[in-house]
Amino acid sequence: MEQEKAKVLIIGSGPAGYTAAIYASRAGLDPIMVTGGEPGGQLTTTNDVENYPGYPDGINGPQMMVDFQKQAERFGTDIRYGMVTSVDFSGYPHKAVVDDKYEIIADSIIIATGASAKYLGLPSEEAYYNKGVSACAVCDGFFYKGKNVAVVGGGDTAAEEATYLANLCPKVYLLVRRDEMRASQIMQKRVLNTPNIEVLWNTETEEILGDGDNVTGARVVNNQTNEKTDLEVDGFFVAIGHKPNTDIFKDYLDMDETGYLKVKPGSSKTNVEGVFATGDAADRVYRQAVTAAGTGCMGALDAERFLQEKEMEPAEASN
Repeated sequence: MEQEKAKVLIIGSGPAGYTAAIYASRAGLDPIMVTGGEPGGQLTTTNDVENYPGYPDGINGPQMMVDFQKQAERFGTDIRYGMVTSVDFSGYPHKAVVDDKYEIIADSIIIATGASAKYLGLPSEEAYYNKGVSACAVCDGFFYKGKNVAVVGGGDTAAEEATYLANLCPKVYLLVRRDEMRASQIMQKRVLNTPNIEVLWNTETEEILGDGDNVTGARVVNNQTNEKTDLEVDGFFVAIGHKPNTDIFKDYLDMDETGYLKVKPGSSKTNVEGVFATGDAADRVYRQAVTAAGTGCMGALDAERFLQEKEMEPAEASN
């Protein structure tokens, strides 16, 4: 298999990956980025981004990622469209195989593979994605100010999304599949004490309703009585969890039970020397573009310091 060397390999794109690339390339580290299957990450499926600083009028998500990419390329980042299909962190330097075709031997690796929101799998859910269906209340809740919405899920994320939306919306339906919530007691108490949140227990979503352009409601069914109800809502928020895109690292990196990579507090350092985790792949709490970009910066600075500590001058590292 063909091999090449890199001082810094960035696996994944999106706000974390592109920010890491900007910092690493400006530091003269000649980073190679392998974008992953969804170049630009989750933001490429987001219409309007209004909460990222520097865009006073908001920006289209895909255009924002084009801007990030252009900035990374301006400083010399080598962007490759492809997938890292396997890694070997058992020795040093580290190895990564791209598209099962060639191998990159890297002195440092920055992981920016992100996480993917879990969805119910309904055809109508897919049809109305970004037309009323969302997986992020903090991102999109503002668009539903003064409107009724539904949140599906029974864990802490669903409880947080419901209480967040309750500050914006006159009515929030929380659809819980079982007769109890999995959320922590304090979050359950918060939900139950919020007057404009109505919890529908033993409830599953059968279909998202709409007029072709936007969501107008949700058809739900009680899984105990089989009774169906049409809820009039303009927004439908799916809060059943995220799956970090970290499967290829499971043999080498410490991660929690869900698959989020563990980093040393206040850094992007993983348990493997020279491997750094950034963005949503290591963040189960915030999952915002701006926090991802921040950790991308941390990853690049941590990698730069690591290479300096290895006493690798840029010219030597590329030999």
